[in-house]
Formats: sequence, structure tokens, C-alpha cells
Amino acid sequence: MSTSPAQTLPLSVPRAAALYIGALFGPGLLLLPGLAAEQAGPASIIAWVALLGLSGIFATMFAALGRRVPGSAGAAGYAAAGLGRRAGVVTRWWFLAGVVAGAPIVCLIGASYVTALTGGGPLLRAAVAAGLLVAVLGLALGGVRASTMAQLLLVALLIAVVVVAVAGAGHTARPANWSPFAPHGWPSIGRAAATLMLSFVGWEAVAPLTGRLRAGQLPRVIGIAFIVTAVLYLGLAVATISCLPNGADLSVPLADLLQLAIGPAGRAVAAAAALILTAGSVNAYLSGATEMLRELTAAPGPRRPDGSRHPRQPSARLFLAFIGLTGLAVIALPALRLADTAALVGVPTAMFLCVYLSCTASAVRILSGSVRVGAALALLAVLTILAFCGALALISAAVIAVLAVAASRPALSRPAAPSGPATRRKASEAAAI
Repeated sequence: MSTSPAQTLPLSVPRAAALYIGALFGPGLLLLPGLAAEQAGPASIIAWVALLGLSGIFATMFAALGRRVPGSAGAAGYAAAGLGRRAGVVTRWWFLAGVVAGAPIVCLIGASYVTALTGGGPLLRAAVAAGLLVAVLGLALGGVRASTMAQLLLVALLIAVVVVAVAGAGHTARPANWSPFAPHGWPSIGRAAATLMLSFVGWEAVAPLTGRLRAGQLPRVIGIAFIVTAVLYLGLAVATISCLPNGADLSVPLADLLQLAIGPAGRAVAAAAALILTAGSVNAYLSGATEMLRELTAAPGPRRPDGSRHPRQPSARLFLAFIGLTGLAVIALPALRLADTAALVGVPTAMFLCVYLSCTASAVRILSGSVRVGAALALLAVLTILAFCGALALISAAVIAVLAVAASRPALSRPAAPSGPATRRKASEAAAI
């Protein structure tokens, strides 16, 4: 998502840390802790701890990429710097595909909290999710965009809900819920890690802003963001396992924890928070994806009288219509029992993992020292997690890569456009959700 020109001012440590935290937290926390616990049982805590360690490596690596490749267009720019222009284009396509696949899933997550409050089965959940998606698409068509401050307020709301749920439900914790520790076998930890990875995508989003920090501030910012996210993630994971009984339906873990914390009103609070977070998050996704689409498909248009060409911009309306049609189809799949939630979550997860795959591979090539070693370890970790994403997700990612290469051949045959100060400044302010 593009930031405003006012954001070119230097960042303070608290605001920079808030931006990092905001890039990591999202509505995925409404579903993924419960889904991981269903997949691996209490052993899912191992996946959480391992991913937190990997998250620390990502934070350091993307900060180094932000300094090494100033003015790059986020993850796609990092990939292009080390792997070439085609890799940058493919990375953008993976990101766009992740948005297209992820937006309806986020709507399904929000709808699950509504139906948990009101009652209703898969068909009602699909209807609520479809209504949410259409409403947010209508806002996007009207030009309504989530500002940075609005996103930070949404993240603050999510953090408050998590803190209340975890702290309030603590008195119901039962040690017996931790046994058996790995009811589905040890390989299930890998599947849980693939599911949870969607909660750890975001370090790349604000890496271009590292140049606005004063000398010596970056380690403090990363440290604050990492500690806050680690405490909240682990707290939620432990509370989900400790407080919710084995075999329970964990599709709305925050609603269940809030009910334990504050009584029956907890489900209503959870449903309201889920609706607000869903609308804000999907709107931010669409804003960022539309900006990236413009960069990806920019091509010379008709000539001006002086011989230069007008830039040809793609139709945002057409793109949003495509997201709407695709999203409604995705929402219908679980309602018709043609796919479960875990399989659907795997598709955007694989897309964003592929984005990280290209960035880590690029980092191995262009960075040096201990950060390069960390990037190599992260590359191996991403490859391992990808192997657990499932056949549907991996095939989808491969198809997107093939289509990206085929579609990019004409553009890549032309010389790269010059990058002036204004272009670099605009690119440095672009960030993924």
C-alpha cells in the first residue's frame, strides 16, 4: 500500500515499531491458532516457536535488504536486485495471486465469528462472507482506502482483543489439555507451520522505510516489534491449547477465549471485532494490490504531440471485478463442501512463501556476512515449509509463475525504464500489506 507524502519525514522509534507490528498482525490470528492446534495438537507450539525464530531472521534480512536496495518497490524490488527483472515480475504476480486468494478467505474468517454468534451453517457463513467481500469491493471502487493510521488502529484493536482473551481466560487453563502432545504424529508440526506462516508475513512490507530511521535506531525498532509479536503470538497459542478442550471446534478460538474471559458477551465482542478487522484488512490488501498491478502492467500508451507516450494504466475496476468473481467462487467452495478451510488457507500461504523464497534467494546473492548466512538458513526453512503446503497450493504457485513468465516476455524485452528521484521516492514508500 502506498503511503502518503507526509511519511517521508524521519520515523521515531515508537512509530516505526508500530508500523512493523502493524505489518505482522492481521485477521489471520482470528483463525490460524485454532487451525494449527487442530492439525498438530499441543505440538503446534513447536511450530510457533520455530517460526518466531525464523521471523527474527526475516526481520534482520529485510532490514539489510532495505539498506542494500534503497528505493526498491518492496519484495519485488529485492527479488529483482539479486535475481533479475523476471524474478521481480514473478514475485509481483505471486503477491497479487496471494491477495486474490487471500481476500475471500479473510472474509470467511470474519463470517465465521458472525455465525458463531448468530448460529447458522456453511451456507450462512458463505452468504455473510460474500456480503463482506462485495461491501469492501464497493468501498474500493469508490476510492476509499485504508490510511496508515486506520490500519494501526485496527492492529491496536486486535492486540487489545488478544490481551483480554488470553489474560481473562487464563484461570480456565488445564494441564491435561497438553496430553497427548502430538496426537497426529510429528509430521503434523510441519503442516501446522505451513498454516501459521501466513501470520509471519510482513517484515518485508516496511523494510523500505528503514532509511528514515536515525543511526542506531533500527535494532531497537526490530527488537520492540519482535518482542511484542512473540509475546502475543505465544500467549495466544498457549491459551488456545491450555484453555480450550481437546477435540473442541477451534474455528473461532478468540471468540471461545473471550467467552471464557468476560462471559457470553465475549462472542459478541469477537464478532464485532472480526467484522471491523476483516473490512479494514481486505481494503488495505486491495489498495496495495491495485498499486502493484499498476506498476506491473505499466506500458507505453498513445503518443503525445511531442513524441512521448502517455502511460497506459490498467483498469482498477476490471481488476476488482476479477477479485470479486474469483472471491465468490472461493467462498462457495467450503459452503458446497468442495474444499476445507485448511486447503484454502494453503493457497495464499504458498504464494506469500514464494515471495519470501525469491527474496531470501536474492539476499543470499547480494548480502554478506552473518546476514547472508541467516538468509541461507531462511531459504532452506521456506523451502521446507513450502513442502507442507499441499499439492493444490504448490500447483497454484507453479501455474502463477509460468503465467508470469509468459506474460512478462514483451515487457522484459524492452530496456528498463529510468529511475529518477521521484520514481525512487514513490517506490520506497510502497509496502505490501
